[in-house]
Amino acid sequence: MIIKKIINNNIVSTNDINGRELIVSGKGIGFGKKPGDPIDKADVRKIYRMTSSDLQRRLIELLDEMPYEHLKLADELVEDITEHVPHKLNEGLILTLADHVSFAIRRKENGLEFSNTLLDAIMTYYPEEYEEGVRCLGIIKDRLGVELKLDEAGFIAMHIVNAELNTKMDEMYEITEFIEECVKVVEYYYDRQFDRKSLAFSRFIIHLRYFAQRLFAGAVLETNNEAGDETFRRLIKQTCRTHYKCAECIAEFIKNKYDRDVTEEELIYLTIHLKRINLRSD
Repeated sequence: MIIKKIINNNIVSTNDINGRELIVSGKGIGFGKKPGDPIDKADVRKIYRMTSSDLQRRLIELLDEMPYEHLKLADELVEDITEHVPHKLNEGLILTLADHVSFAIRRKENGLEFSNTLLDAIMTYYPEEYEEGVRCLGIIKDRLGVELKLDEAGFIAMHIVNAELNTKMDEMYEITEFIEECVKVVEYYYDRQFDRKSLAFSRFIIHLRYFAQRLFAGAVLETNNEAGDETFRRLIKQTCRTHYKCAECIAEFIKNKYDRDVTEEELIYLTIHLKRINLRSD
C-alpha cells in the first residue's frame, strides 16, 4: 500500500487495488512520511473502509481532529458492542460513537458533563443497548481512567439504537419520545402500569420502534384488501374490541401530534401487541 495522504502521525489514507480509498491507522504510521511512500504492514493497526464516500469524508475530517487514543478506544467499544448486541449495525457507528465519546471525555476533563433528559426512557425501552452503554463506560474507565456519568451510557445506547435502525440521531430522539407518548396513552387507557421487563412489553416496544421509523419515513404498512386478510382483520376487531379501541386512541394521538394517518394494517398489528401485554392481567 502507498500513502495517498497524511492525515496525522498515526493515520494515513491509501487506495486498495480497485482504487477505493482506505483509512489506515497505526502508532506513528504517518510520522516522517510523505505521500507516495510505502506503508509498512507491521505498523498497521486497523484499516477502515466505508462504503459511502460521504462517510469516508466525514471519517477523515473526524480523525484529523481526534486524539489517536480516542480512536483506538472507539474501535474497542464498537468491537465490544458488535459482540454483545444481536442486531446488524450501521457502519457509521464508528464515526458517531468516536465523535461522541471523544467529546464527552474532553468535556469531563474540563469539568463539564451533560444530563440526559431521556435516561429513564432509554433504560426502559432500550435495556440491552443501555447495558452495553454501561459496559462501554467501564471500558473507558479501564483504558483512560476517565469515569463518566451513567447519563453517558444512555447517550451511547442511543447511538447503538441509531446504528440498528439506520436513522439519524435527531430522528432517534424523536422515535424515543414517540414511544414514550404511546406508552402513556396505553397506560392511561387501561389505567395500569405494565411490567417493563416482560417479554410481551419488550416486543411491543420493538414494534413501536419500527412503527415510528416507518411513520416518520412515510412508509407505513399499506392495508391488504385480499379476502383472507380482510377476514383476519375483521376477526381481530371483533374478538379484541377493547384493545382495538386502544389502538385507535394511539392513532388519534398520532394524528393530533404528527398529522399522520395510521392505516388499518398498522391498527391491527398494534391491537395484537396490546392484547399480548394484557394477557397476564386479563
